[in-house]
Amino acid sequence: MTWRELWTRAEAALGSRMDARRIVERASGYDGATLAAHLDEDVPARAVPFAQAMIERRGGGEPLQYVVGRWGFRRLELLVDRRVLIPRPETEVVVEVALGELKRLPAPSPVVVDLGVGSGAIALSIAHEAPTAQVWATDVSAAALAVSRANLAGLGSADATRVRLAEGRWFDAVPADLHGHVDLVVSNPPYVTEAEAAELPREVGEWEPREALVAGPTGLEAIAEIVAEAPAWLARPGAVVVEIAPHQAEAARAQARAAGFTQVDVRPDLQGRLRALVGRVD
Repeated sequence: MTWRELWTRAEAALGSRMDARRIVERASGYDGATLAAHLDEDVPARAVPFAQAMIERRGGGEPLQYVVGRWGFRRLELLVDRRVLIPRPETEVVVEVALGELKRLPAPSPVVVDLGVGSGAIALSIAHEAPTAQVWATDVSAAALAVSRANLAGLGSADATRVRLAEGRWFDAVPADLHGHVDLVVSNPPYVTEAEAAELPREVGEWEPREALVAGPTGLEAIAEIVAEAPAWLARPGAVVVEIAPHQAEAARAQARAAGFTQVDVRPDLQGRLRALVGRVD
């Protein structure tokens, strides 16, 4: 069997050419144009059961990202599995907004705190794209930290040496001596309500970690906690950037103003939906 034949079989089984391609890329080790150049080569015997297992997992409803075990996020390729949320395009926009805030701030070596690091998508992207930033990343889940630690190991020593991972709830894991010295707080916290959780697509609700998705009855619980505590940790000037659901924009703005942020805005994602809460203190 050639890679082309395997691709055809996978597409027939899954009804998705894109899913089949990603599985063949994972099984073969070839990507994009490189795969096209090797499609008529025979599939090594050891790759057949590996590919078949991925086809069966995807056919059973497991998200493609978990099936292939890695996914692109901005300039990085991250290891992902059921211990962490799947990196999404809207969170890439949150990183873009956070990087914009860093450029505005005067600190030559800014201290960034990422709360709820998960796979490391936000923290590692900032470390990679803001080469003077010192990044602290926390998570209450030891399992999630194991994934971010693996991704940190693949980041490259020049960037990885500027990232520290710590276990604990939100700011509880941040060293006390950073109190008042953090330039930017960024987070993609849980913001789904308990009622909304029942309506999530099956691929999300049945596979992704509930604790990273569902905040509570209002969906604003984690956002409110982060926004309320952030001013005491921030240097002046400083900023917070938090991912929210579009329908939470007005409530999140109100929470940020009540917490003492002097400038508050909500930025849109690539679909034009309000997505990134920005609060500034001077």
